[in-house]
Formats: sequence, C-alpha cells, structure tokens
Amino acid sequence: MAIGFFDGVHLGHQEVIRKAIYLAKSEKLTSSIMTFDPHPREVLGHHPNAQYITPLEEKLERFAECGLERAYILTFNRTLSLLTPEQFIHEVLFTLHVDTVVVGFNFTYGHLGRGTVDMMREIGANQMKVNVIRPFHMDNIKASSTVIREKLRAGELDKVAQLLGRPYSMTGKVVQGLGRGRTIGIPTANIEPRDNYIIPRQGVYAVRVTVNSMIYNGVMNIGMKPTFDDDPDKPTLEVHILEFDQSIYGESIEIQWIKYIRAEQKFLSVDSLVKQIQADIVVAKEILSFTS
Repeated sequence: MAIGFFDGVHLGHQEVIRKAIYLAKSEKLTSSIMTFDPHPREVLGHHPNAQYITPLEEKLERFAECGLERAYILTFNRTLSLLTPEQFIHEVLFTLHVDTVVVGFNFTYGHLGRGTVDMMREIGANQMKVNVIRPFHMDNIKASSTVIREKLRAGELDKVAQLLGRPYSMTGKVVQGLGRGRTIGIPTANIEPRDNYIIPRQGVYAVRVTVNSMIYNGVMNIGMKPTFDDDPDKPTLEVHILEFDQSIYGESIEIQWIKYIRAEQKFLSVDSLVKQIQADIVVAKEILSFTS
C-alpha cells in the first residue's frame, strides 16, 4: 500500500505508486493507496481554505490512471490528527492487514507528524514491510507539491508540466458571463472551477480545452478585467476556444495550461484590447503547434 497525501500525483508520487504496484503484483496482492481528505493544514487551521493541485476527485482519477486497484480515503479530522504514531499503525494499518507499505522519503504520520519511517519499521517488524522512495529530481529540481505550487503561482507552467509529467489541468463548468467577448468578435467561456484548485498567476496563457471529449486550442485569461473597470472580488477565468462556435453554457470542460504568454494589462480602448488578443492568439497557436 502506498501512503501519503499525494497532492498533484507528480513524478515523485508516481515513483511511490509504481513501487507499490510492482510489489503488490510480485506478492499477488491488491495494489492499493491510502490518502487523506481534506489536507491536514486545512483542518488544523493553518490554511482554512486550502487550494489543491489535484482536488480529491481528480486525485482519485489520477490514481486509477496509474493502475492502482483500490484507494482508501481517510477523512482527516481532529480525531485522526490526535492519534499517536503507534495508534495510527495499530488502529489503521494493522486493522486493514497491510502487508507492505511504500512511502516517500519525507513521510510522517501521527500526532504533530511525529511518526517516522524507522518507528514504523520497528513497530511493524513482524507484520509489515516498509519501503521508502528517494526524492525524484527533474533538471535538478525536486518534484514536490510545494515546488509545484510555487511554480504555478509564478506562472511557470512549463516547469510544472515537467514535474507533474503532464500539463497542469483543471475541470470547471462554463457559466454565464457579461458577453463582452462576443460583442468584440472574440467570444469567451467563463469557467467556474469544479473544486478548490490552485489558480495560476494572473495573465494570459496558451491552453488546451477539452469539450465533450474533443480537444481544442485556446487562449486563457486569468484576471480582473482592468480595461472594463469591473473590479470583481476575485480573478475571473475566461477562455477563447480557437476555431470553435458552440453554445456550451453549463457544460463541464477541462483546461490544460501549456504556457504563460504575458501579464494582464489595462488598455486605453477596446480596439487596443482586441488587437492584443489577436496577437495573443497568434502566439498561442505557435506555442501549441510545438507541444503535443
């Protein structure tokens, strides 16, 4: 069984999962994973409105894609947070008859994260084998959820894709906007994220959009619409889907962020805004033509 929070299911996490699947197959066991929801920091008050690289529903989808056969979701609450490391091992792992555990190099558990891998090996010596996976690096950057969050907030989507092993993606519903895009000849779909995803840095991006299983190229804007002085209380997400003219209000779509193009800016006229968006479309097409 692989154990961890696994936000992002990045390349480091995938090494843990691969090892768990390999060991399960070699011992003719069911490959499984244990994760927690919500994030411990959310429950313990450090981040009451935590945002995720992969919220739970998407995380479970990623687990299935990796080939895992079973997932255990432990509701992280005050009761669970107060379990001692010994209690966690006896009341959770031994109760589930876990034969083999696979964890990342920095895995901790139990009250205040006091449980160590060495402690797990000692307590479980006669009942449970423990495997630890070393850190995974890509171009001298360690694959970690913390690093990926930092890269997302900096708009470094190409680095994020390298560490995830795929583009950063988000699922959301198309909601009614003010319709300004259509009046200026560049219709956009306003996106309401399905879950508490981390929103990348404000600005303009080359993206891919999946609508009803079909993939399209697009230009995404994350921002406050300064040209129109709308002053929204939070950034809006709008995507112009290239070579697309369908009504998709209420539809669920997926956005894959490919590359940051530029910062959001305020234009003196709508004509200037339109010219810049047209230039952004040209840049996005060029970027997307070189990425699969």
